[in-house]
Amino acid sequence: MCTDKLKKQRGNLRQRSLGTLNHMRDIADESRRVEEIARYSPKRLEEIENEFEIQTGLNKTDIIFLFAATALQCVRQYILTGFEERVDDKTAAKKTNSGVEEHSNRTYRWYNPSLNDILLNPVPFDTNFGSPDFNLKLGGGFTHRAKTLGHDPLLGWIFGTANIATGTLTTWDLRSFHIKTGFTKNDFARDKIAYNASTSKVLYYTKNKLLDSGTEGKKIIGASILKEAIHLRSDIGSFASLPIPVVSSISPELSKDIADYGIDMANIAAITKQAAFAMLINALVAMIHKLFYDQTISKTLYEVKTRKILSYSNLIAATSNVIAVAIGTSLGNGTAIRKLDIGGFAVTIYRLIKDFNFIYKVKEEFIFSSFNKLIDGSTQET
Repeated sequence: MCTDKLKKQRGNLRQRSLGTLNHMRDIADESRRVEEIARYSPKRLEEIENEFEIQTGLNKTDIIFLFAATALQCVRQYILTGFEERVDDKTAAKKTNSGVEEHSNRTYRWYNPSLNDILLNPVPFDTNFGSPDFNLKLGGGFTHRAKTLGHDPLLGWIFGTANIATGTLTTWDLRSFHIKTGFTKNDFARDKIAYNASTSKVLYYTKNKLLDSGTEGKKIIGASILKEAIHLRSDIGSFASLPIPVVSSISPELSKDIADYGIDMANIAAITKQAAFAMLINALVAMIHKLFYDQTISKTLYEVKTRKILSYSNLIAATSNVIAVAIGTSLGNGTAIRKLDIGGFAVTIYRLIKDFNFIYKVKEEFIFSSFNKLIDGSTQET
């Protein structure tokens, strides 16, 4: 009986010994495998990186999207979003009021012009005649627009509308003046800065017309808003254009200095339009490209391909635009500079930075994930 028990114990010990030995062999084999991976890790990493480039490389379909996106950006640059030609004030005005020249013929009433006065007379904040009597130094062109809040592209919707609705002019330092019909030495009827007014009353009477004066008051406010919109649209395309919003209310001189460097509302509007159309095209291309996802790679890697298409197309279009404008300008084409795609170039820089960061992050995750799988043995070596 004791002999059988000893035999059984010896058998169990032998099996445990063999198991321990096999386990030690497995550990040794795994150590050698990991050592081999570590020894050739630069090569393995290079292979994984090449695999990433292969999976995210552009195929024939992607190339078609690249050419289409580039073509759309180029069409936008040269047909849709160039800088408009500047014109003089009279020509600009004709574009918005059917060529009818406005003369002053105001039936003067304190803060309460009639609807006909508003419709048939110039906007009161355009007045310069009589400014020396109040030492306003309004000047003409951009200087005048920088010093009158009705010409501010943002504040003008408040103060310009209020000025039209009350027959007044408000300067950048919040002083207001009544406007009435005056006569030049040649007996020409012109709007004239006639009396001091109260800015608080200008705003009060405007509010009163909107909220407390029934249908007639609302008609006056509606007509004033429409007239403000038409006037701003007229001035923005002129040589002097309009100042940057709000800056004039701080310092007309600063606003003028900024405009002297070409930063005015006409250029800002053009650049904004360029950027907006460029981003719209990018969004459309990205949306349509995602419809062609075929599940051969992960959605994240496919997103890398989409972003490559957008970055490459934007970069090609921006580079070609700069070259085309430079060549046109050097050959004496004075209008070539108006095709410079500043807004699109800004979008291109933004895309390159944003897409590079995204692609770098995805690539980093792909490499580390693949290398970790290689180390833990879940992926076979190649």
